[in-house]
Amino acid sequence: MSTTHSTPPAGTRETTEGTVYTVTGGDWDEVVRAAAASDDERIVVNMGPQHPSTHGVLRLILEIDGETVTEARAGIGYLHTGIEKGLEYRTWTQGTTFVTRMDYLTSFHNEAAYCLGVEQLLGITDDVPDRASVIRVLLMELNRISSHLVAIATGGMELGATTLMIYGFRDREMVLDLFELISGLRMNHAYIRPGGLSQDLPPGALDALRDFVARFRKNLPEYDKLATHNPVFKGRLQDVAYLDLAGCLALGATGPILRAAGLPHDLRKSDPYCGYETYDFEVPTTDTCDAYGRYLLRVEEMHQSVRIIEQCLDRLEPGPVMVADKKIAWPAQLALGPDGLGNSLDHIKNIMGTSMEALIHHFKLVTEGFRVPPGQVYAVVESPKGELGVHMVSDGGTRPYRVHFRDPSFTNLQTIAAMCEGGMVADVIVAIASIDPVLGGVDR
Repeated sequence: MSTTHSTPPAGTRETTEGTVYTVTGGDWDEVVRAAAASDDERIVVNMGPQHPSTHGVLRLILEIDGETVTEARAGIGYLHTGIEKGLEYRTWTQGTTFVTRMDYLTSFHNEAAYCLGVEQLLGITDDVPDRASVIRVLLMELNRISSHLVAIATGGMELGATTLMIYGFRDREMVLDLFELISGLRMNHAYIRPGGLSQDLPPGALDALRDFVARFRKNLPEYDKLATHNPVFKGRLQDVAYLDLAGCLALGATGPILRAAGLPHDLRKSDPYCGYETYDFEVPTTDTCDAYGRYLLRVEEMHQSVRIIEQCLDRLEPGPVMVADKKIAWPAQLALGPDGLGNSLDHIKNIMGTSMEALIHHFKLVTEGFRVPPGQVYAVVESPKGELGVHMVSDGGTRPYRVHFRDPSFTNLQTIAAMCEGGMVADVIVAIASIDPVLGGVDR
């Protein structure tokens, strides 16, 4: 019995460093061979993997006929983070430092989804203090604004609208300054923890937040003046990267892509969490199904996020920000230091000077972690990109048995072919910008 191979076997050669294997075949070789064997004058273009214009190390394999894209395929997996596997080797609390790095532009949403899942497994969802929930909502809406600003700014830059990029990053800096003030870090915060937050808002945070709201409300109309009604900007986005409602539902697209097709689906309304059902805000939609509609949505969603932030500031009542159960409330107390977050020295001195039992408990909680009852759960939040879900399984230990994220960037990337095929090569970049994928969330 003989076996035929579609590609020749790997060749080998010996070197001073050992055996070197030369592997042939793969998706690129297959596409090029098929194009060369065809009768028409098709060209295969390898776009990426590179960071500029692709929101991360995304690779696109485009087959073009002249300037028209006849086939588009996405190649992913170049980040090699292994975050989901790494979670299986860390305690439940340490997991927040992993998930915050997935979609690094929506860190607080990653942390919130993860912690909501852990809290459901622990059965402490209703025990999370109100102040902690309000601050979670506050930070997630700030994060929604900063993520949308990056989408608009980088999208403008990719089209040559450099002023739009400058405006977007100018306003995003204000948000990141708030993140640094509150959590000690501009990105990758690990501030939302199972049971609450790592620490309360620092002195001066409320004044800084109110100052931001006033300044950002003043800056928001500038985007309309600069881009929304700009005929050149509209000409590049209108009727480009078209995907109607049926296509969105078939491909599992959520977030601005789905709402730009006319469906007002937002988990903050349809499946509320963290008390979102008590906030007054609208779910904007458009019916253009194109890149311009997605831009309009992101601008309007920033207006709605400011509304929610103002309500959060009015609701912040004094109180704890971590569950009362000392078997879960880790770390016990933190303080901002010159290098970010660290243990409160006063608290450690108090533990060491109070009793040996308190010191042992603190040591075990930090090194071993708390145990989570066996079971599985699916927790979900509305991230700036769409539905962000986490399916986690516990076997009763101090570490997750399995954690898997449904990241909207990964799912929304499926729409690239539908948006790009039949369009122009120049519009591929517009399509990617309108999807706004972050490859940290794709390559988990």
